[in-house]
Amino acid sequence: QVQLAESGGGSVQPGGSLRLSCVASGRTFISYVMGWFRQGPGKEREFVGGISRSGVYTQYADSVKGRFTISRDNAKNTVYLQMNSLKPEDTAVYYCATKSSGPSIGQSAEAYGAWGQGTQVIVSP
Repeated sequence: QVQLAESGGGSVQPGGSLRLSCVASGRTFISYVMGWFRQGPGKEREFVGGISRSGVYTQYADSVKGRFTISRDNAKNTVYLQMNSLKPEDTAVYYCATKSSGPSIGQSAEAYGAWGQGTQVIVSP
C-alpha cells in the first residue's frame, strides 16, 4: 500500500499563493492517477483536481479552475497543487489520494484508496 504525506499548508491572506506537495512512498507512483481533495469546516470532502499517470491530463473543480494547477514529478514520487488567488472559501484541510484503479481521473472520493494525513490551509485577512 502506498503511503502519502502532504506538506506546504499554512496561513495566507486572500489573493495569496501556496504550493502543496504530496510525496508517495513505493515504486509504483507512476501507476496511479492522483487526486487532490479538501474538506472545509462543516463541509463534506470535495474534489479539487486530479492528474493522469503521465501528467498530461488534468481536471479541476469549477471552483478552482483557473486558479489552481496540479502537476507531478514521477521521478520524485511527488504531486503538487499550486494555489493562486486564494479566497477565504478555500480554507480547508487538503488531502492527496491515489485512485484505486483505472486511467481516468475520477471526482468521487470513493474511487480513491490511499490518502495522506492532510495539510491545513487557512485563507484569512
